[in-house]
Amino acid sequence: MIYSMTGYASAQREWPQGVLLVELRAVNHRFLDASLRLPEEFRPLESAIREKIAAKLSRGKVECRIAFNAQQGADSASLQLNRKLAESLLQLGQELSSFAPEARPLSIGEVLRWPGVLATDALPPETLQAAALELLDAALVDFIANRGREGEKLAALLTDRATQMQTLVEGIKPRLPQIVADYEARLTQRLQDALGSHDEERIRQEIVLFAQRIDVAEELDRLVTHLDELRHILKKGGVVGKRLDFLMQELNREANTLGSKSVAVDSSRVSMELKVLIEQMREQVQNIE
Repeated sequence: MIYSMTGYASAQREWPQGVLLVELRAVNHRFLDASLRLPEEFRPLESAIREKIAAKLSRGKVECRIAFNAQQGADSASLQLNRKLAESLLQLGQELSSFAPEARPLSIGEVLRWPGVLATDALPPETLQAAALELLDAALVDFIANRGREGEKLAALLTDRATQMQTLVEGIKPRLPQIVADYEARLTQRLQDALGSHDEERIRQEIVLFAQRIDVAEELDRLVTHLDELRHILKKGGVVGKRLDFLMQELNREANTLGSKSVAVDSSRVSMELKVLIEQMREQVQNIE
């Protein structure tokens, strides 16, 4: 499958305390460039997030945003007393004082600071961080599917443009012998007018030389070969953006040569139309991973 470098996906999870949101968005880029927008409580996840993105994506400027939006009225967490644990601590303190009377009894502050005595309904950072990584995995799945759908559209567009180019080549190729013959006739008349009919050998040599210079059969053959390779790449799929970009350069080179060798309006028109189609393809190839 062909994948676009542009895409968007999001995933979220709700709690009574608030909503955790993970967003991914990307545009085209020569390499993989991941930028993260994370609140402080998610900073410990930076390395893990980058590894997950790099494992799934090869190219593109990717932005990952994680945010926790607290529910209205849930900004301040409520505290609850663990009565059983507090009573156990006080009872143990009384037992200790029976055989260690010199020991100072536990103060209320020390009891309240004891782990587990005070419970809060706020979500622990570990819970939020684990949930964020799970949501990132889900968002990446959706993100890749989104880029795949966009990539299918790009592949269809490129295939359509390749078909149009093939039609142009097939239309001009049978006419090349007549175009060359017409040009040779015009050139022969000009040379005869300039040199006279007494120098037939010189005229023949010039005709052969110019016929070689205007022969574009090889360029058309290479164009067809490049179009076949384009279809092969699109069918194979994968990370092919850079290969397609190089192929666009080769197609453009052949179209330019066709135009520079043109000696007829028809071949010049075909060269121009080919370059327009190639430029349309090149713009879309920039979005392919």
